[in-house]
Amino acid sequence: MKLPGGFDLNSMMQQAQKMQEEMGKQMKDMVVDASAGGGAVTVKMRGDFEVLELNISPDLVKDGDVEMIQDLSVAALNEARRKIEESLKGKLGGMLPPGLM
Repeated sequence: MKLPGGFDLNSMMQQAQKMQEEMGKQMKDMVVDASAGGGAVTVKMRGDFEVLELNISPDLVKDGDVEMIQDLSVAALNEARRKIEESLKGKLGGMLPPGLM
C-alpha cells in the first residue's frame, strides 16, 4: 500500500518486524552482571530479564540475617535490570516515543 509521499506501508512494516526480531536476538545475547553488598550477592541476568545466576556469599548465610540476604538480593536484581534498561535505551536511540521506556 502506497502512502502519500511514496511511502510503502508494507515495506515499512516488514522493516519494523525485522528490527524487532533483531532486537529480540540482541536481548537474548546480552548478559549483565550486577552485585550488592560489596559482592556478597551477585546476579547474572540476560537482556530479556531472565535471571541466569544468583549467588549468595556463604559468609552472608553464616550470619543468618535473612532480611539482609533478601534486601541484597533485591538490590542486585534491580541493578541488573537497570543495566539492561540503560543498554536498551542506548540501542533503541530515538526510535521510541518519550516516556515509553
